[in-house]
Amino acid sequence: MPGAGDAPSDRLRERAGGSRLKLWLLMDADRWLVTALLVAVVFVTLTGVGSLLPAAEIAIRSGDSVDTLFQALLTATITGVTLVLTLNQLVLSQELGAAGDQRERMEEAMAFREDVADVVGAPVSPSRPAQFLRALVQVSGGRARDLREAVGLDAATGAGTPDEDLQAAVEDLTDSLIENADAVATGLDDARFGEFDVTASALDFNYSWKIFTARRIHERYGDTLAEESQVALEQLTDALELFGPAREHFKTLYFQWDLIDLSRHILAVSIPALLVSTSMITFFDPTAHAPTIAGFDALVPLVAAMTTVALAPFLLLLAYVVRIATVTKHTLSIGPFILRETDDVAEVEWDR
Repeated sequence: MPGAGDAPSDRLRERAGGSRLKLWLLMDADRWLVTALLVAVVFVTLTGVGSLLPAAEIAIRSGDSVDTLFQALLTATITGVTLVLTLNQLVLSQELGAAGDQRERMEEAMAFREDVADVVGAPVSPSRPAQFLRALVQVSGGRARDLREAVGLDAATGAGTPDEDLQAAVEDLTDSLIENADAVATGLDDARFGEFDVTASALDFNYSWKIFTARRIHERYGDTLAEESQVALEQLTDALELFGPAREHFKTLYFQWDLIDLSRHILAVSIPALLVSTSMITFFDPTAHAPTIAGFDALVPLVAAMTTVALAPFLLLLAYVVRIATVTKHTLSIGPFILRETDDVAEVEWDR
């Protein structure tokens, strides 16, 4: 029987591996902050390379590299903005449809909300995503406590066929689940949809492994469990199985929200990028202009700064896409499928 040490960590940051700084930049950090960091890196790199190469200013003044560079950036910016707007239209098109399609979507959504309301024991399930997920997480934690108490009562009264391995497996599952549920519920308390907090907290609830463990306990010890313990285990599994589609639904909505924000921000950032590129092509002559700062030639920093501004839309796009890609990578499966590397000993011992 695998113990708690064989299970993957509940927190995504620990399951995913890598440094905390890297995951913070990829996921948690504000996208404008990440964009600003990328802008700073690009500007410093271009300025540093241009300053270290003694022939940089000569190359700028004697050739047509500036004109060629900004012509390419102008074309790329227009093409990039067009692609982003097309992507935005594809995202919005998913919300369009005939009345019959919209009615079917509505009926499916209401049916799912009713299922969740039955599980959480409320007349109506919460309307806000954070509270909706929080209710499912708290119910999962409560049902884990009920399962632990039921199995403990079986052992105390001699109901069913008490088994030390069964009690150890249930203790491992319920202790991990209760602790995980309490932490995630706390993270969802003040979370607001549209920000990454809701998705980040939901990703920290490792429901896949817990469904796998609960189903294995049922398959291996179902015959030895008393009726009350079997019911408690089934109710826990039901609550966990509802969390999966709920998380995926809100993750999809968040991605749509994020892509719409990205489109708006790209449009705003593209205006100065287009103006800079056009101005550098039309008005800037490196052979005639000799900008200085405190008596020092500032041609290289000027070209580096204008290039960075022209690249800003692509740096913003990178900041957004890298988070969407990172979250998608770690949520590719739904249900008890573990795609990341884990200790295979656990599954081998289960199958014995």
